[in-house]
Amino acid sequence: MQTLLFNFLSKYVTLTEEEKNAIVSLDIFHSVKKGTILLKEGQKSKESYFVLKGCIRTYYEIDAEEKTTAFYTEMEALTPPCVISQTPSEYYVSCTEDCILLISNSDMEAEVNAKFPKFESLCKKLSEELLAKERMDFDEFKTSSPEQRYLNLLDKRPDLIQRVPQHQLASYLGIQPQSLSRLRARISEKK
Repeated sequence: MQTLLFNFLSKYVTLTEEEKNAIVSLDIFHSVKKGTILLKEGQKSKESYFVLKGCIRTYYEIDAEEKTTAFYTEMEALTPPCVISQTPSEYYVSCTEDCILLISNSDMEAEVNAKFPKFESLCKKLSEELLAKERMDFDEFKTSSPEQRYLNLLDKRPDLIQRVPQHQLASYLGIQPQSLSRLRARISEKK
């Protein structure tokens, strides 16, 4: 798993052996079972997540119904807004598959950034990329029909179709599971 992480990081920065050893010594690699809730609504947290293997999702509970807002898969990071604002979380984070995650906290990150300034610039770069991606995803969601959203998902993240339960996928697309079934059938007929 360390190799996966270091290969990913090498796209952004060259790490010395000392820097690699500093990361490994932090005890941030965690195996987490499918169904585990990492963060609950109303809970405070300092933890950020980086998915090495598996899938996590964010969702709100509204009128006893889960509303999925995002899925994070391999080589994607999530720092819940409550970490930055130091307020209780407004949503849940859970594992939709067995996962191997890097779980860090803000204190740990501050310590590492102070010792190795290269990490701070790396985190800034990754944050900028994530913000730009999320902005584009949000704009695309707001300006597209459910069918366009599904087609975009097939194009950009086809793995989610097989990895995520249909009711969560439907929620993510902003439709009911029955509507997703009809949508899939309609698209299949067009082919």
